[in-house]
Amino acid sequence: MNKHIFSFLGIILIILTACEPKDDKSPDLVLINGNIATLDENIPKVEAIAIKADTIQDLGTNKSIKDLIGKNTKVIDLKGKFVMPGFFESHAHFLSLGESKLELDLSKATNWDEIIVLVAQAAEKAHVGEWIVARGWHQEKWHPIPAKNIDGYPIHTVLSTAIPFNPVLLYHASGHALFANLNAMDLAKIDTSTENPTGGRIIRDSLKNAIGVFEEEAMSLISNVYNNTLAHRSPKEIKAYKEKIVNLAVEECLKNGITSFEDAGSTFEEIDFLKEIVDSGKLPIRLNVMIYEDNEALKEKISNYKIINYGNNHLTVRAIKTYIDGALGSRGAWMFEDYDDLPNHKGLNVTSLNTITETANIAIENGFQLCTHAIGDRGNNEILNIYEKAFEQNPDKKDLRWRVEHAQHLDRTDIPRFVKLGVIAAMQGVHATSDATFVIKRLGHERAKRGAYVWRKLIDSGAIICNGTDAPVERVNTIENYFSSVTRQLSDSSAFFPEEKMTRIEALNSYTINGAYASFQDDKLGSLKIGKLADLTILSNDITTIADENLRNTQVEMTIVGGKVVFTKQ
Repeated sequence: MNKHIFSFLGIILIILTACEPKDDKSPDLVLINGNIATLDENIPKVEAIAIKADTIQDLGTNKSIKDLIGKNTKVIDLKGKFVMPGFFESHAHFLSLGESKLELDLSKATNWDEIIVLVAQAAEKAHVGEWIVARGWHQEKWHPIPAKNIDGYPIHTVLSTAIPFNPVLLYHASGHALFANLNAMDLAKIDTSTENPTGGRIIRDSLKNAIGVFEEEAMSLISNVYNNTLAHRSPKEIKAYKEKIVNLAVEECLKNGITSFEDAGSTFEEIDFLKEIVDSGKLPIRLNVMIYEDNEALKEKISNYKIINYGNNHLTVRAIKTYIDGALGSRGAWMFEDYDDLPNHKGLNVTSLNTITETANIAIENGFQLCTHAIGDRGNNEILNIYEKAFEQNPDKKDLRWRVEHAQHLDRTDIPRFVKLGVIAAMQGVHATSDATFVIKRLGHERAKRGAYVWRKLIDSGAIICNGTDAPVERVNTIENYFSSVTRQLSDSSAFFPEEKMTRIEALNSYTINGAYASFQDDKLGSLKIGKLADLTILSNDITTIADENLRNTQVEMTIVGGKVVFTKQ
C-alpha cells in the first residue's frame, strides 16, 4: 500500500482517538473496606464511598463502588477503620485558637506559685517593657489556693515583685477575666478612683486597691492598652502574624478531624482578612463566621457582609454574635439567685437588654441569624424573652434558627422554650466536665442538678443541640469533647450528673449534622449522601460502639475536605 495512504490513515486514527469521549464518570477518589457511618437514616452504614471532584458520587458495598473505579481513580483501603462526616466545630474562636499556640499556656499550672514561675521565665527572655501575654489559668483548679486572696483570686503583689519591668496580661481560661501586674495597671492608669465600666468589675481589696483581676467589660481597661501597642506594628508584620495564626488554627483543626468551624465572633476587618485567605486558596477547612460588632457598625455595614458559600463553600457569614452575661468560673454568669460562694452577687448583665433587643431587630430585618452568649439561668431566660418578642413581631419570618451559645444553666421553665421557639442550644460537651469541679460550689447541688448542662432534658424535649469546644477556652480536641458528651466522666472516674449524658449517636449528631443545620448547611454538609460535599473524618475506632474506657485512645487517622486528603496521621 502506498506510504502516503499509511500516513493518511495514521492521521485519521489520531484524530479519531482525540475525538473519543473521555471517561469523566469514574470517581477521583474511592474509599473501600470501611466501617462508614453516613448519619443518613435511609442508609446508616456502608462499606465504600466514591468521590468525584469535591462531591460524594456514590455509596454502597465494596463491590458496587469498585465497579466505578477508573484508570485515574485513587483508591484508599480503609482496612476496617471508622469513617464519619467531618467533625463540625459549632462554637470556637478561630483566630484566637491560632493566637493561643503562640502564647504562654498556663492551663496545666496547678497553683499560683507555678504561674509566677512560668511568667517570670518568659520575662527573662523578653525585652524590658515587652508585654508578657498568657492564658489558661483558673483559680478553682489550684491547690493550694493562695493564702491571700479576694473571692478566691490572688493579689498581684508577688507577681508584680517578680516581674517589675514588663507589663503582664494573663487571660482567664474562660476568656472572661484577666490578671494584670502593677506595671500593666500603671500603664492603664488604674487607681482607687477608676470606676467599674458597665458590665464589668475591677476586683479590689478592703482599701479599694485593684488586686490585679478584671472581669468581663473591665478587661478592656488593660487589653486596650496592649492592643494599642500591637497597632504600631507595620502592615507587613501584622499580615505575617495573621497568616501565621491562621495556619496554626488550621493545623489544630485538621489533626482533630474538624472540617467545618463556626467562628464565634469576628470583626468586619477580620472577616475581610479571612476572605483574602480564602481567595489565596490557603484555607482548607470551611469557616462560618459570626459578626461581632456594635449596633452602629452593624447598621452601617451589615448589608455588605452576608456571604454565603464563598470561595467554593469555604466561607459563610450570616450570623451576628452578642453577649448577655459572663462566665461561671469568674462569677459573671447572670443568675436568678445569689452565688452560693459569693452572697449578694448574681453575676453580670454585660450588654443591656435594650441593646440586645436592637441587635435582634437588626438581625431579623437583614435576614441574619442571632447567636447570643448566655450562661446563667437569668441570662438564658432574658435572651429567650427577647427572641420570643422578635419572633412575635415578625410572624412572616420563618426558619430563623437563632441560637443560644452555651445555654449552660437553665431554669426548668425555660427548657421547653427552646423547641417551642425553634432556638438551637449551641453547647460544649467538655465544658461540663471541665467546670464540674466548681459548679456545685458556685450554685449548690440542687440548683446544679436541676439546670446545669441539661443535655438529656433538652434533647428529650425535642430541642436541637450542636456541639463544640469553645477553643481556646478548652482544647479543640474532638475525641475528648465526644468522650465528655457521652460519659460526663471526671478525672477521678466519677460522673457529673450522668443522667444528663448523650447517647453515642446523639453526640455524633450534635457534632455533625446538627452543626450543619445550626449554620444552614445541612443541605451540603453533616451527613454522607450522594450530592453532598465530601468532608470526612477517618478514626482508628468506631466511637459509636467502643467501650467508654477505650474512647480516649481513638486517633484521627485522616481528614478529607472536599474530596482532598488534607491530613494523614504520621
